[in-house]
Amino acid sequence: MCLGDGSEFKIQLTGEADMCSIGRVGHSRAFVSLHVPPLNAHKIHVLCANMSFRADAQAQLGRERAIQKFITRHLGDERIRSEEKLNDLIDRYGPVVNAYPHWHPIVASAPGAKKERKPFPVTLPGHEAGYEGLDHTIYLRDAFITCPYGGEEQIFESVDALEDSKVASIRAERIDFPLYMPNATPVIVRCKWNKPLESDGTIPKSIAVPLLLEMELPNWRTSDVAETWETMRPYILGEPRGARSSLFVNQETGQVLKDVWNTLIYTGMFGPI
Repeated sequence: MCLGDGSEFKIQLTGEADMCSIGRVGHSRAFVSLHVPPLNAHKIHVLCANMSFRADAQAQLGRERAIQKFITRHLGDERIRSEEKLNDLIDRYGPVVNAYPHWHPIVASAPGAKKERKPFPVTLPGHEAGYEGLDHTIYLRDAFITCPYGGEEQIFESVDALEDSKVASIRAERIDFPLYMPNATPVIVRCKWNKPLESDGTIPKSIAVPLLLEMELPNWRTSDVAETWETMRPYILGEPRGARSSLFVNQETGQVLKDVWNTLIYTGMFGPI
């Protein structure tokens, strides 16, 4: 039995009882118990990963999570105004996401990022992505908002040191309304795209493919093994995601990224699979 919204689900049958548990593999878990005949096998796992990805539902969950994080009771009378303005930012730069594709300019613009091979793909803003001074942060498709207790100068200095590219530039600015705590200093770091996006705000293949190639092609010199699409999918599509799409790329672009990646690894350039 397969259920899902682009997430992985697990059906677990246990021979020690006449129960079948169905639950989500991931952060939230909800299990339904069904009576089944006893089995001799201890466990059978069925992974149903290739489901349709419900982008709208994921976007709404992200919005609710951002409001819960940033619109706290400590803001007092400013809560209503701050929530309205936060929703405006989410509408403009969102939806809220969990992690970026490792080729996204927000996490791939540090000096030398495309030349130095890292032990793991960088998918969140932080020191490895060239940022300093971040604290209490939410991530949007085309920006992120961080709320440090002072020291925001580090953020502006690190953003100024990032490398602009042909397709995008990264800019930071202070937010003029309180978020998280009254004494925090909210800053938004934006990705300004220099080429048109898709009508739904996702990144087109004409941008995503060259950014992926820029990030990955230099690795052929030092790579020992090739990683499969299944392994690289969360790093190439971003999170949350489905089988071939995410809040960053639609199905068409996701399929092209998959085809490009498989073409690369099957040349043998990165080593054996």
